[in-house]
Amino acid sequence: MYVPFEEMPEHSRIWIYQSNRKFSDDEVQDIEKELLEFTTQWAAHATPLQASFAVKYNRFIILVVDQDVHPASGCSIDASVRIIQQFEQKYGVDLMDKMNVTYKSGDFIAYKTLIDFKKMVKEKAVSDQTIVFNNLVNDLGEFNDFWEVPASESWHSRFF
Repeated sequence: MYVPFEEMPEHSRIWIYQSNRKFSDDEVQDIEKELLEFTTQWAAHATPLQASFAVKYNRFIILVVDQDVHPASGCSIDASVRIIQQFEQKYGVDLMDKMNVTYKSGDFIAYKTLIDFKKMVKEKAVSDQTIVFNNLVNDLGEFNDFWEVPASESWHSRFF
């Protein structure tokens, strides 16, 4: 059961997938259409999930489920992973690799491997005040408060 993203409660579980490249506006429209269909039908053990999605910065695909209404199960989570994998195939992107860092460089969103990000830290090309995307947040409340934060306030801080 689809619910608009802005109406999802803060305790909703969240999954964030970052792309290794920016999606075009046309690709985002297609992704949003497919995600609307998916979240409308998404269920766990034949019980509809209260779910939503967002595509942020043409780079991040975000899925959310209100676990208080009905929790996502292993099979329903597998279904969400399958649609993400379909996007990887369809658009030639990497969405599943969690060992990469996305950060802001002025108005630009940059994407680097963890190794390259560590090198940039050593070279002082980024600082602990660089805004990073903390994709390890667990729920929508954390997403709203701690997704875009200075590196010093996320797991990235260990590199400084």
